[in-house]
Amino acid sequence: MIKCIAIDMDGTLLTATQQITDENIAAIRKAQSQGVEVVIATGRSFKEARFVLDNAGLICPVICLNGAEIRSVNNETIAANSLEKSIAKQAASILSEKNVYYEVYTNQGTYTLDEDKAISIIADIVLSANPEADIDQIMKVAKIRLSKGLIQKVDSYDAIFNHNEHQIYKLLAFSFEHDLLSSAKEALLQLDQLSVSASGDENLELTSLDAQKGIALEAFVNEKGITLQETMAIGDNYNDLSMFKRAGRAVAMGNADEVIKAQCDAVTLTNEESGVAKAILEVLA
Repeated sequence: MIKCIAIDMDGTLLTATQQITDENIAAIRKAQSQGVEVVIATGRSFKEARFVLDNAGLICPVICLNGAEIRSVNNETIAANSLEKSIAKQAASILSEKNVYYEVYTNQGTYTLDEDKAISIIADIVLSANPEADIDQIMKVAKIRLSKGLIQKVDSYDAIFNHNEHQIYKLLAFSFEHDLLSSAKEALLQLDQLSVSASGDENLELTSLDAQKGIALEAFVNEKGITLQETMAIGDNYNDLSMFKRAGRAVAMGNADEVIKAQCDAVTLTNEESGVAKAILEVLA
């Protein structure tokens, strides 16, 4: 019997226009009404995840930043796994040397040096999961990151890397030049204590080795007295693999890459077809 359901956001729970369908909302509420713990597991910051959930009227705990932070239904921080500053600086140095844009996610918020690329990076994540989507509509939605203050423009990252009040949770790197990104990834993989993943075709997500969705999910269910065997994970991308490897039931979205699907127990419908709702309803009593 499934007692906990972990759900990714982009390409999974969300449509291309960053909405949660009525079918998905209803299925989540049905699961919650039956006592099933539903937790969102996303690469997004808590602020960005909460923005979408609030618009849908959903109240769920959130594993955010690929597991770097776990938040309760009351928005309280349950656990956090930040990057060592020395590792973060080395990773940032590699990205700068390779001329790869990156954002910095911290306990104080998310920061960018380039507003245009901040819009492009979320558009890439959405387009990777929804290649047939309308680019103009996606860009319009992506601009909400800035208009709603979900990401902040700064002139330099120096203060973030050098001041103790900032805990660095994630670096999100982005480039349309695959050779640059591939070269950066190769160098980044040489760093100890750094997890390198991706949530789109043109990005890299860099966190602590302990900050992975699967590790955070295991800690979350243990605290709830639930076993991993009683847990289902739903996702579509490579940063979901650590959940798939641990959960008793792993479900890939219909829009996921074939490599992802091959590592799951089941494949549901696409994110545009409310695949999350279908996966949830299949395991409810």
